[in-house]
Amino acid sequence: MPVARFRSVVLDCPDPRALADFYAQVGGGTPQAEDDDWVVLQVPDGPRLAFQRAEGFTPPEWPRADRNSQQFHIDFDAGATWEEIDAAHAEVVSLGATPLDLEDREKKDFQVYADPAGHPFCLCRIEHP
Repeated sequence: MPVARFRSVVLDCPDPRALADFYAQVGGGTPQAEDDDWVVLQVPDGPRLAFQRAEGFTPPEWPRADRNSQQFHIDFDAGATWEEIDAAHAEVVSLGATPLDLEDREKKDFQVYADPAGHPFCLCRIEHP
C-alpha cells in the first residue's frame, strides 16, 4: 500500500502563466491560475503540472552533472515516425522551445529541448503497437 498518492510535478519559473500556457500547447489541457504565483495544468490522460513563481530563478543547464543540473525532465510521446517528430519539433520551436540536442536521434529515439524558462524536455519517438 502506498504511503501517499501522486499529486503534481511542480516547476519553478519566473512566469507561471506563460510556462503553463507553453505546456498546454505542447501537451494539452487548460491552465488554471490560483493567483499570479501558482498555475496548475492537468494534462489530459497525463500528470498534473504546476508552475510556481520563483524570484531569482536560474534555469537548469543541460547536460551538466555538477551544479545547476537538469534534476529532472519531461518526456513527450511525439509520434511513431520521424515525420511526426519533425512536425512536433517545428511546433515546439514556434512556441518558444530551444533545441539542446538533436544529434543521433535514430540511435536515441529522442530529441532534447529547453522550454521557455530553460527546463529540459524531450520529444520521443515511440513505436505504437
